[in-house]
This record gives sequence, structure tokens and C-alpha cells, in this order.
Amino acid sequence: MKKVFAPGCALLIHNPELADRIAAYLKDRHNLEERHTMCCHFRPDFSEPVQIISICSGCIRRYDSLYKDVSAVSLWELADKDPHFPFPDYGGMRLSVIDACPTRNYIDLHETIRSILSKMNIQINEAERTGTGAKCCGDSFYGRMEKSAILEKMRERAEEMPEENVAVYCVSCIKSVTNGGKSPKYLPDLLFGTETFSGECDPDLWHGELNKFIRNSR
Repeated sequence: MKKVFAPGCALLIHNPELADRIAAYLKDRHNLEERHTMCCHFRPDFSEPVQIISICSGCIRRYDSLYKDVSAVSLWELADKDPHFPFPDYGGMRLSVIDACPTRNYIDLHETIRSILSKMNIQINEAERTGTGAKCCGDSFYGRMEKSAILEKMRERAEEMPEENVAVYCVSCIKSVTNGGKSPKYLPDLLFGTETFSGECDPDLWHGELNKFIRNSR
């Protein structure tokens, strides 16, 4: 089955260099054949069965359920099973975890992410609502609430995190955690030993960038 990397719109906007590093790893270790940069909201046009490798929870859910002859696997699963992955050692750093809304019911994915964090010598201090019971970081309310109310939701969720450092595996969660006053640690950054930066965090401006990229990705 052909293997294709779909970085997701958010990562390609937020940090395309990190997408390049992930692609290089996948090509070296997992026979990656090409990238797919069209948004997952649009039906892909593959001529053969394809396995999509992604880090975006929205992409994983859609490719896993909507499109014929397309399946999805997460980078997390591949790294967790790779006996030669060079996991950095974070010396017992403590953090909490926000689980992404689109994969709220993916119990195996939640467990894999925590396995990866453990392999990086990271101690997890879980919030009360996590995994299948996770509460949204606040970003999914965009378009349904005024911006001031969304920012308050983000602050509320961040305050529920027991630790100042919060592991996230969704780019929009980076923005939300930053708006909430905590320090996001993006899982790909942790895996590849790079610092997480927040970038544009204003909900209107961030979603404007996303929507523009999605329209132009077809």
C-alpha cells in the first residue's frame, strides 16, 4: 500500500520546517513515497489504496472514516513502535496533556501518546478531564461564540491543567494554551527536540489563515 504524509493545513501554516523534518524521518524509516497537501475536507484523488500518515487529529479522523481506499495512521503510532527512534530525554519534566477533540474516542491513540511521553522521560500530571472525557481547549467554539467568550473558554481550560507545561498534539491547541496563560509543548517539537513557538494566537487571525490556506489547497 502506498504511504503518503499529510502534514495538515495547520502545521503547514504554523511550522513548515517541522513538517519537512517529519517527512525526512518518514522517508528514512517508513518508506514514505509522497506528501499530500490538499486539505482533508476535500476528497482525495488517489489511483490506488493509500495509507495516510498524519499528525493532525482532524485529518486522522476524516481519512480513517470518510474516503474509500484511504486509511490513516498517526506519526505517534509509528514512532512508538520504532525501536530506533531517537527519543530525547527531558529529565523527568512534568506536564499535563490536552487531548484533541477530533480523536476524543481514539483510546489507543491516547495511550500511544502517553507511551511516547514516557519514553522521553516526561512525567504526566493529568487533568481531571482527559482522554475520552477530555474537555475542548476552547478553539472548537470558534464561529459559535464571540471572541471574548472563546478566550474565556481557553483560559478556563488552561487553568484546569495541573502543570504550567501542557503537552498538545493539535496546532490550534498551541494557540489556545498560550491564550490561556500556560506553556504549550507541541508533541512533534518534543519528539524532534525543538522549541514550541506559539505564532499567531488571535482566534480571528488564526482561523483567517486556516480558511485561506484551505481554500487554496485544492
